[in-house]
Amino acid sequence: MLNLFYITNRPVIATIAQEVGVDRIFIDMEYIGKDARQGGMDTVQNHHTVTDVANIREVLTSSELLVRVNPIHNKTVNFESSEDEILRTIDVGADIIMLPMYKTVAEVERFLKAVDGRAKTMLLAETPEACAMMDEVLKTQEVDELYLGLNDLHLALGMKFMFQLLVDGTVDKLASKIKATGKPFGFGGIARLGYGILPAERIITEHYRIGSTRAILSRSFCNADKVENVEEIHQIFMSEVAKIREFENSLLDYTSEQLEENRLETICLTNQIVEAISKK
Repeated sequence: MLNLFYITNRPVIATIAQEVGVDRIFIDMEYIGKDARQGGMDTVQNHHTVTDVANIREVLTSSELLVRVNPIHNKTVNFESSEDEILRTIDVGADIIMLPMYKTVAEVERFLKAVDGRAKTMLLAETPEACAMMDEVLKTQEVDELYLGLNDLHLALGMKFMFQLLVDGTVDKLASKIKATGKPFGFGGIARLGYGILPAERIITEHYRIGSTRAILSRSFCNADKVENVEEIHQIFMSEVAKIREFENSLLDYTSEQLEENRLETICLTNQIVEAISKK
């Protein structure tokens, strides 16, 4: 089964997600440089804080606490150094620290030294440079997990739609390298079943074909900031996570031919989406 993540800094939402079997609650502290990369786009820009990490830690009993920190940076008048940020995040209870936007081996080494074995480490490969040096990074034992960040990567490569990276062979190529090391990995985000510009069923099936074991539940799954009634949010999580798990159980019996059929249909749908975007 996929290890599911949900991004929130609200303890009540984290509690709901945990109760229905979401594996990791995701605190997103990244903000440095993000607006410049994604300004004007309908993307998530959270700017959570260390205080949010501490507050979510208090309500978690079974789900793990994943925290995305800022890209590697030095101390300035506006923000503390990466080392201080990582240390404070671990001190208040983060289980896994995610490093975004890395471009050099030196940045990865600095990140791993700052964590120093006190939490699990996850690299978010979302730059062309990160993908190019994947072989070298995978030799590092201290890297526990990886995630392929399709949103920023497709922007950097000048693509129209993030899942072009899934159908052009990029995800398969990187996944093959990661799988050879035995390190767990994931990619992209998934909506609730029946939703998403590229249906969630197609993407989940691709996770199984490729061997991915991690996935972020996107805003299309449940945008808790847009739903005022907490009970409604609870019902969405309870029913929709159950549907995903039921669908995953059906995939366990899929043949290689069925997985290939889904891959080809995903390519077809993605090409149609890209064509439609290009005409706007």
